[in-house]
Formats: sequence, C-alpha cells, structure tokens
Amino acid sequence: MTHYPALLEQFKSLLKNNTLKFTKQRELVLKCLYSHQGHFTPEDIHRLIKEEYPDINIGIATVYRTLTLLENEGIASSISFGTQGKKYELGLKAHHDHLICSQCGAIIEFYDETIEKKQEEIAKRFNFQMQDHTMKIIGICQKCQEKQ
Repeated sequence: MTHYPALLEQFKSLLKNNTLKFTKQRELVLKCLYSHQGHFTPEDIHRLIKEEYPDINIGIATVYRTLTLLENEGIASSISFGTQGKKYELGLKAHHDHLICSQCGAIIEFYDETIEKKQEEIAKRFNFQMQDHTMKIIGICQKCQEKQ
C-alpha cells in the first residue's frame, strides 16, 4: 500500500487540480481513512476526527465533499447501502469483494480467484471490456446466525 507521505502529495495535487485549498480538515479525512482499517460512514469519520482531534473544527459537509473527491479520484471507494448511504474505505488496497450482514452490518472482505476469472470469462463472452467491478453478497454473518 502507498505510504502516507506519497498519498498526501497525491491528495495535495488533487486539491490543486480542482482549485481547492489544502486544509487540515481535508487532510484529516484522508488520514482517518488511511489509519483506520474498515468501512466508515461519513458520520463515523466525522466522529473519529472530532474524538482524535478535539481542537479541530470540522463540519460534516467537509467530510462528505472530501470523500466524494477522494472516491472520484480512486483514493477511496465506497459500498452503497441504499437509503442508509455509503460506507467508505481507502481505495488503494488490493482488489477484494464484500460479504455484508443484513442484521448487524458487519462487512467481511474476501478475494476468490475463481470468481475473478469467471467474471473475466463472462465479459469476454459478451465482448465486453470490463474496467472494474464490485461484488457484495448480502446475508447473515456467523455471529448473527448463532444468536438466532
């Protein structure tokens, strides 16, 4: 994975190219994604920043706008939960897919070579030039099954 100083320089260039100022608040959104493993709503990120940097004043709108910018550039990626919104993660990790528990919201990352190859075969069969894909399997995790 990219080291933080290189990622920060990429982020600064992105802001400059979009005629946006580099601010500590915007940097903290990036830093939060980089330093915390997992998938976070914008509200989660906002809360983490406020907890870790109580002296920094950051609005939720700044978090949303920064996440959108990061996602458009491929630095962050998201999983949509329909009306419940999106959860974000750093997008620079190796490709993976997701299992999502419909009861507790747990997200389990996985990679399966057979699934990857099958998707390529399907795209080729339909003469479709695949650029990217996401897979999310929705079900009930082991913990929730054991509670039932």
